[in-house]
Amino acid sequence: MRNIALVIEYDGSDYHGWQCQPNGITVEEVLRGAVARILDHDVKVYAGGRTDAGVHALGQVVNFHTAKDIPLESLKKGLNSMLPEDIGVKAALEVDQSFHARYSARSKVYSYTIANAPFHSPFHFRYSWHIPYAIDSRAMDEAIKSIKGEHDFSAFKKRDEIYRSTVRNVLLAGVKKRGEFVYIIIEAMGFLRYMIRNIVGTLVLVGKGKLQREDFVAILESKDRVNAGPTAPAKGLFLRRIRY
Repeated sequence: MRNIALVIEYDGSDYHGWQCQPNGITVEEVLRGAVARILDHDVKVYAGGRTDAGVHALGQVVNFHTAKDIPLESLKKGLNSMLPEDIGVKAALEVDQSFHARYSARSKVYSYTIANAPFHSPFHFRYSWHIPYAIDSRAMDEAIKSIKGEHDFSAFKKRDEIYRSTVRNVLLAGVKKRGEFVYIIIEAMGFLRYMIRNIVGTLVLVGKGKLQREDFVAILESKDRVNAGPTAPAKGLFLRRIRY
């Protein structure tokens, strides 16, 4: 039995997230269907990151098992010919039997894009949160550094979501401004649902001057979602890379 890994990217705008669900079309459903048609058997697809509705991916990793001897390049070309234009396979690899796209991951890198300009180009609309007023990216960068390391991120989780542990280890966090765009980068060993979007929504309040760095730290330490800012729109969030 072969263990095949795919590196894929997708525009999540028209999907109800990665994971199959009854109330809408998902990326997993579309990809799994294409793989099954090529291999002529059903497959269980495991993903490194289960992105939410509207979230995009530049480096999603999935794996599945098959006994078929199809060449990897033929599999890649076949999938790209069958998949819709908003999903693409960047690479296909044969990996060790012990490899699991989710459980073998060492960390995941996400980025969030804010379009910080008076005019919002229609070509950026699907991939960024438009904030037309000035925000202080340096203040945001200073604030986000406080999340590095191991913390309880209950203040930034999805409201009423239950976890065995809300402690996560953040390896890298920063904010950079490039032209009219502000980019928030966070790398962690794992994330809570909506964690990044809630962090971004709170950081924007720092950028507007409504919160100071000390306020942001206090929100983190409060472990209470009520104290944090709004949830940033999904369309600015990208799964950039999964490290193994």
